Amino acid sequence: MTLRGDFHMHTHFSHDCLTAPGALVKRCLRVGLNCIAVTDHNSLEGGRAAQQIAPFTVIVGAEIKSTAGEITGLFLQEDIPAGLGPVETARRIKEQGALVSVPHPFTGMGRSALDRATATDLLPYIDIVEGFNARTMRASDNADARRFAAEHSLPVTAVSDAHTARELGRTFTEFPEFDGTPEGFRQALAEAVLTESPAGSFVHVYTTLNKLVRRVRKPRV
Repeated sequence: MTLRGDFHMHTHFSHDCLTAPGALVKRCLRVGLNCIAVTDHNSLEGGRAAQQIAPFTVIVGAEIKSTAGEITGLFLQEDIPAGLGPVETARRIKEQGALVSVPHPFTGMGRSALDRATATDLLPYIDIVEGFNARTMRASDNADARRFAAEHSLPVTAVSDAHTARELGRTFTEFPEFDGTPEGFRQALAEAVLTESPAGSFVHVYTTLNKLVRRVRKPRV
């Protein structure tokens, strides 16, 4: 069986998203995603909530803000605080037996991305690189990410980085079934086939609007 996965998405447990876990799971079912990672900013709560209700595989993750940019942990068991150095953040991810994924690398433009020098320093810890992030504005940045991964023999994924439910289903990673373990997942990605569809610039407007709404309205669980 081939899995259709997306390993970077957000729920209303992120400060810039309004999507409830139930709505996210419903959208995934509609578009045929059957292996996802929920990676809220500095929180595991969205992944845990989705995992409880989804009839498919949900990997609990988080997009963690380090002092040098964001780092994603996949298969996390415990929260890792924001504001640590990048090496310390990656080290804490690995201590849980989880995987380190580099989100939207080298993009800049206010996206809190790692630069190439920092990513190089983290090579002993990195398991996965986002080779295509649908919200990355410049194709050259995604190309740089793929080159970095190829130079260091790291598997790549295509992810939506969705902050709205409608973004799910256009960009995804197809790969074979795995044994449910982090290492099995990483090995399965060696056979991944990426489907890439840029989200367009307007999605960033939605993110800004989401932040404004969150200032005045608490999300529904």
